[in-house]
Amino acid sequence: MLLAIDIGNSNIVWGLFDGRILKGHWRLATDPRKTIDEYGILFLNLLAAAGVKPDHISGAAISSVVPSLTQPFEAMTQTCFGQVPLVISCETDTGLTLRYANPKEIGSDRLVNAAAAYHRYRTELIIVDFGTATTFCAVTGTGEYLGGVIAPGLSISADALFSRTAKLPKVELVRPKSVIGRDTASSIQSGLVYGYAGLVDEIVRRMEQELGHSTFVVATGGLAAIIAPESRTIREVRPLLTLEGLELLYRRSQGEA
Repeated sequence: MLLAIDIGNSNIVWGLFDGRILKGHWRLATDPRKTIDEYGILFLNLLAAAGVKPDHISGAAISSVVPSLTQPFEAMTQTCFGQVPLVISCETDTGLTLRYANPKEIGSDRLVNAAAAYHRYRTELIIVDFGTATTFCAVTGTGEYLGGVIAPGLSISADALFSRTAKLPKVELVRPKSVIGRDTASSIQSGLVYGYAGLVDEIVRRMEQELGHSTFVVATGGLAAIIAPESRTIREVRPLLTLEGLELLYRRSQGEA
């Protein structure tokens, strides 16, 4: 079984693949203050609850945008599961040609998402990832990674609004019943949800204008399911695209993809 770990700024999303089938996945809060022993115990306990023993793990792959956690998680997979993980970087064989000015600046999650989406769709793509930041990546039909856009994430914008205003309450990030809010909570929800749907559609429109053609737009990330229904451009949501990409790149590293 393959252990696939996506270390993000807000959450650590990880899953277990049996062959190409995702058998289970979990989400933990990213906390650099936790020791690697604490994370190891969390992983082992969650796997034990799913009936998986450490010696069932035959491989591991890691994508990390939190440098302080990358090496500790490498150590954890070796200590707890006896596996040296594949750690994704710009030097990993993703099957893409990187046209970025400095490929080392590309977040590993963006590379994994682009590789997974291109492998699945084999067409002109824009991948929108609703994470701590909202990122947009453009991939050509011939597998060239061109670059993209990085915008503040939905949660970051919401937290900034609540922390910088004296009277506005913190609200749940859900779709309001109408655009015109009838109370403060629904007014904030409308601004966040419909505002970000508009941000996505306008950025996609401008990216396609520069590219000179329309693209297939796929969304991923924890908040994709909230924004995608209000977007005119998002065609499909794959919430676990990063885990799918980690499985793909691990197979590729083994000469199996």
